[in-house]
Amino acid sequence: MGHPARWAALLVLGATWQLVLWGTARGGRRSPHNIVLILTDDQDTEIGGMTPMKKMQALIGQAGVSFANAFTVTPLCCPSRSSILSGRYPHNHLVRNNSLEGNCSSLAWQKSQEPLAFPVHLQRQGYQTFYAGKYLNQYGHPAAGGAQHVPLGWSYWNGLVGNSRYYNYTLSANGREEQHRQSYQEDYLTDLIANRSLEYLERFSHPPFLMVLAPPAAHSPWTAAPRYATAFGSTKAPRGGSFNVHGKDKHWLVRQARSPMANTSIEFLDKVYRARWQTLLSVDDLVEQVMGRLKALDLLASTYVFYTSDNGYHAGQFSLPIDKRQLYEFDIRVPLLVRGPGITANQTRLEPILNIDLGPTFLDIAGLNVSETAMDGQSFLPLLVSPAPPSTWRSDFLVQYTGEGYPDKDPSCPALGPGVSQCFPDCVCEDAFNNTYACLRALHPRSLQYCEFADSQAFVELYNLTSDPQQLHNVAKSVDPTLLEALNQRLMKLQACAGPSCRD
Repeated sequence: MGHPARWAALLVLGATWQLVLWGTARGGRRSPHNIVLILTDDQDTEIGGMTPMKKMQALIGQAGVSFANAFTVTPLCCPSRSSILSGRYPHNHLVRNNSLEGNCSSLAWQKSQEPLAFPVHLQRQGYQTFYAGKYLNQYGHPAAGGAQHVPLGWSYWNGLVGNSRYYNYTLSANGREEQHRQSYQEDYLTDLIANRSLEYLERFSHPPFLMVLAPPAAHSPWTAAPRYATAFGSTKAPRGGSFNVHGKDKHWLVRQARSPMANTSIEFLDKVYRARWQTLLSVDDLVEQVMGRLKALDLLASTYVFYTSDNGYHAGQFSLPIDKRQLYEFDIRVPLLVRGPGITANQTRLEPILNIDLGPTFLDIAGLNVSETAMDGQSFLPLLVSPAPPSTWRSDFLVQYTGEGYPDKDPSCPALGPGVSQCFPDCVCEDAFNNTYACLRALHPRSLQYCEFADSQAFVELYNLTSDPQQLHNVAKSVDPTLLEALNQRLMKLQACAGPSCRD
């Protein structure tokens, strides 16, 4: 596993320090419950992304609660993970995209947001904290402290340097670089995360503890473990709904997608779709191993286990080949399943839960008050342990995204000129500078989505998801203007919210 002796020595030192901290902070009182968060990368719910997760469904979903309306507040890795860590909307944590210039794991982020993140609060409450896997896309960048920077709040740190990889990556083990190459037994990242998690639980954990396990699946480069390299050989991306449909009446970036798609694009996205499922089988094994070790150590009954993803994904929807970043349900809906003390088994709940609610929920489990923090989300612990929903639960929320583009021409699509990015050889681009939007997503009293783009047209999209769940028809030009005005006012209020006003 890299350098196990040195890693173990660092863990022993950390464990000794945590024992002292725990005894001081808790004063001998009964400790709060343990928390495990398993955070996947780009795992959708709308196009079959949960199908491979048989073990996880049995061990977490059937043993607890599944949230049918779980969302990310921004459909891209680094801004979304920043929202999870900080409990804040993007307009408050100011991470715009996956680049260092976009504030992803930048020095400014480290100074202003890391001190507010949920592990800091839990560590102060006496929690021992463990992290393994992908953190933020630019973590470990030389201009932002390199791998020597260990984010605040983590007792034991195994952070992936850079973006998702399965082999040939660098890991920061408590601030020390570990080089991992191509050995399946030692380096396949999902399995390494599982093995280090098991070792931590067996040798170093001290309740109460927080564990965050962040495997690379199902993100590119979609490298399956050897044991799963031939799985799902005949599987193809789902062909229903908005698959291979022209995005008429939508923002120009969606309208520019070639429709119907070229056969080469369809063959490519089918291959990616299968590979994504293959990588997720190792995550399913990770869940089984961690749950088994918690049970063997008599920790399962005192541990809340959360399973979710940073954002959704698409594969051919509206003729966009593969990516995320779009405002539609397939990109903003995420899985969320939870089991733990006081949770009735085999439940499904319909309340809208956001990724900014995870941090407040963890704080609530630890006995902390979210109103004393800068978080915008709210704890959904009452939904986990009570059969009746709170009367004050939200009915709508904000989705934000800041587009990225090349200042010059994208080499894969020079015909479109500057300002686009994530382009395919057949000149379908997945992002652009003016793919910048803010959306109001409402579930009650009506299910709708209202989006405004920050472009020269002030383009607007509006969908009635009750009658049009696939978001095929933009009705912004056909509805009563007074409705648009009301939606605009609510959207502006959410765009200006902070802390308690976001929970209003």
